Amino acid sequence: MQTNLADFIKGTAEGNEAEAILRACVHCGFCTATCPTYQVLGDELDGPRGRIYLIKQVLEGAEPTRKTQLHLDRCLTCRNCESTCPSGVKYGRLVDIGRRVVEERVPRPPKDRVKRTMLKEFLPRTSLFKPAYGVGTALRPLLSKELQDKVQRPRSAGHWPTRAHARKMLVLDGCVQPAMAPNINAATARVLDALGVQLVVAPKAGCCGAVRYHLNDQEAGLDDMRRNIDAWWPYVENEQVEAIVMTASGCGVTVKEYGHLLAHDPDYAAKAGRISMLTRDLSEIMPAFEEELAVAMRGKIKERVAFHPPCTLQHGQQIRGKVEGVLRAAGVDVVLCADSHLCCGSAGTYSVLHPEIAHELRDRKLANLEATGAKEIVSANIGCMTHLQSGTDTPVTHWIELVDRALQA
Repeated sequence: MQTNLADFIKGTAEGNEAEAILRACVHCGFCTATCPTYQVLGDELDGPRGRIYLIKQVLEGAEPTRKTQLHLDRCLTCRNCESTCPSGVKYGRLVDIGRRVVEERVPRPPKDRVKRTMLKEFLPRTSLFKPAYGVGTALRPLLSKELQDKVQRPRSAGHWPTRAHARKMLVLDGCVQPAMAPNINAATARVLDALGVQLVVAPKAGCCGAVRYHLNDQEAGLDDMRRNIDAWWPYVENEQVEAIVMTASGCGVTVKEYGHLLAHDPDYAAKAGRISMLTRDLSEIMPAFEEELAVAMRGKIKERVAFHPPCTLQHGQQIRGKVEGVLRAAGVDVVLCADSHLCCGSAGTYSVLHPEIAHELRDRKLANLEATGAKEIVSANIGCMTHLQSGTDTPVTHWIELVDRALQA
């Protein structure tokens, strides 16, 4: 794709990156076939190819409009298009660049601006979100249906192991997960403890940075990333831990990109690269323990389970088959549903900002999951779990909770 960038971005780091991505695109349209928003809306500008053209026009000097902004906003950033693209176009990075430029030039309607400001200032702050979420669960019957979908009663975390082990790994608590699903990291700690690994939480680590970054407050998002690096660095520098474990794939895909996102920062570039190299999704850690799990879990999970692979796992991190492999090795009847490659509609804050599209995608996903006959749905990201659970009575849990439950039994 021939590109002639405007002077405001030509020659900059972002401009050079965007130009390389644009030039890689051969506008074949394969991406359109697997784009969830194109399937729902049927508009070329609500598919990757159309959005690439919009971004190209803006970066070449065309004045963006509210319509331009809306088409870019509607993108889930599921990155399914990246998995489909035969040319290796890094669409996720291009849409981040395009959204930032459009955000600077197109004023948002007041209601939209207020909603996005609340999300980026409230969600990443655990000290605010956790008590507010507690109040929300207590008052849930009085809330609107939209809020009830998001405010679900968390399961008890249970005990956190206290045994020390020679092998240690860090885990990110994150921002909303400690309030919404404290059981996930506790279950991970118990499973790894049983396998001889101690899970450690760095007290000052928090939101991975994705919430603010993808709401176009990119500098604040980068500050969140720097804070996490500072919190983890003493453990990393002294080689106290062998990995940084992510139990939410949405956080994992972001932390794995710290090295790229902070490459321009002379104070953090090298550290960020090291952090990204050490970061592992939980599904990358557990295959090493398949034999032990097969012995400990055999026959304990008798019902069929459906696995929903989050987009941030299968497309963002390009990790496929590992969760299913671990569970099958342990004797679990685990299946994928039809169109398992498509997004469930959660996509971080997307389900709050674009509920109609998000609910349409959720209902399509749940219909396919329920067609498997599974008695339980498991996933690997808190956002997907909460979003799916809002539309079904079938239990939706993290896959590590399944393992923990079997080991406890």
